Amino acid sequence: MGPWIATADEIPDPHNLPIACRVNGATKQEPNTSFMYFKIPRIIAELSYGLTLEPGDIISTGTPAGVGHARTPPEFMNAGDVLETEVAGLGLLRNRIGKI
Repeated sequence: MGPWIATADEIPDPHNLPIACRVNGATKQEPNTSFMYFKIPRIIAELSYGLTLEPGDIISTGTPAGVGHARTPPEFMNAGDVLETEVAGLGLLRNRIGKI
């Protein structure tokens, strides 16, 4: 996770953030948080019905359209590929895919 955490006052509208996902420099996904089916307050409320959220908990919400297995032809990452995920206003996370 990273590259850092932002507080709510640093992000004026979390429901309007451009996101980019690149593999080896090629953009594969370029959505916006405005396309999230459920907004963040609802996700937190729904989860809170069944569990206690603690400081530092991470809520993973899934991925937008454009995932590799759904492409024609399907695309999969390989050892050595570089995956970059960027959220406007938050930063860029870069990971090199390792061998299995």
